[in-house]
Amino acid sequence: MLPRSFRTFFAIIALLLGSGLAAQDRQVTRMLFVMDASNSMNAFWGNQPKINTARELLLESLEQLEGTPDLELALRLYGHQTAIEPGKQDCDDTRLEVPFSERSVPEMRRVLEAVRCVGTTPIARSLEKAAGDFPDDPKARNIIILITDGIEACDEDPCAVSRALQARGIILKPFVIGVGLDDGQKYSLQCVGNYYDASTPELFDQVLQVVITQALNSTTAEIDLLTVDGKPTETDVPVTLYDQRTGEVRYHFVHTLNARGRPDTLSIDPVYTYRLVAHTIPPVSREDVTVKPGTHTIITLSAGQGQLELKMGSGLPEQRPTPCIVRRQGDGTTLNVQDINTTDKYLVGRYDLEFLTLPRLKVEDVTIEQGKTATVQVPQTGVLNILPGTPGYGAVFLREGDRLVHVVDLDPSALRHQYRLLPGTYQVVYRSRSANRTEYSTTKDAVIESGRSVTINF
Repeated sequence: MLPRSFRTFFAIIALLLGSGLAAQDRQVTRMLFVMDASNSMNAFWGNQPKINTARELLLESLEQLEGTPDLELALRLYGHQTAIEPGKQDCDDTRLEVPFSERSVPEMRRVLEAVRCVGTTPIARSLEKAAGDFPDDPKARNIIILITDGIEACDEDPCAVSRALQARGIILKPFVIGVGLDDGQKYSLQCVGNYYDASTPELFDQVLQVVITQALNSTTAEIDLLTVDGKPTETDVPVTLYDQRTGEVRYHFVHTLNARGRPDTLSIDPVYTYRLVAHTIPPVSREDVTVKPGTHTIITLSAGQGQLELKMGSGLPEQRPTPCIVRRQGDGTTLNVQDINTTDKYLVGRYDLEFLTLPRLKVEDVTIEQGKTATVQVPQTGVLNILPGTPGYGAVFLREGDRLVHVVDLDPSALRHQYRLLPGTYQVVYRSRSANRTEYSTTKDAVIESGRSVTINF
């Protein structure tokens, strides 16, 4: 019989699943047991054949799961139909014996009690066939629990099959229980899925409970976004947990501190391996994140932030917000576009800014420090009005010593031009569209001051 603690634990699981407390979104979990019934399972393990011990312990566990809401079980066997003959083995000896059902345990018991272990070990082909055992239901959690006392015997690659099925989203990462395997055999099965070693009948009992618990349960975790000095106080950041294997989004939320000032507790499925992304500016991530069933897991991520405040000097209000491109220092990639007169959070570090004013203004090596606000102020613009007598061609240039820097072209069809320019000395060159000689070009200078207007007539 199962120990009292395990029977009680499974009863609690059933109660939680049935009441909706174990997960916010109810979904069907389909658990397929792929069990080795090859000739090697007749070998004695303790005081009886391996198949007897595995069958008894598995059936005891299944009885505790019977009637659990939103749980369907199925059984596939391999190595049980065709006896091995000298120089010959049946690599197609795998069959779904009990399809998925909420009431499949009695039939699984009947099949397991009648099985005879006679054949070979086609693990890869069994996994491949198992993909078709699951109903087409993209919202379900499709779980395979492989129980085997041997390695692949048909010169195929169970690891490649498992990776392909996971990548296609057909199954989650399988659980593999190795029954009395040596070290070399264990290594060859670790790439198939989450491997658990059951070297003795007693350990098999424990491993089986751990695997079933992990397959069924969500567990608790918290995500600590750490400041530069290691305090878990960064928050209010969107966070995504992706399935590491498939890239599918599993959880997406805004990070929160609870009433005690600690990162809020989450309920997370321990079956997956996750890629964690905190959508700071720039984003930070962590690969291969796992949570341990039944244990509160703390997941840490360095995400120290400060603030960048962009201001414009006093004067006439802008007609529309002026954007600023924010980049990592020395990197041409755009991280963010922030409007002047706003404040945004950034990771601690050094940044280059490019204000989309006329002319563009670059401010390099702005340092963002933990918990502090870096303020960058841009001079208030002035207004340049250009009134040509007739439409024509031309442009506005900024004088930088003896050099002219192009700022903006005139609209050749307009009779009036107005530009908001940073303070400085400018030159406008103009030629009427009707003038067909170069010497008819005219230049005029203008000094722009913050908050003041200047008009040039041609």
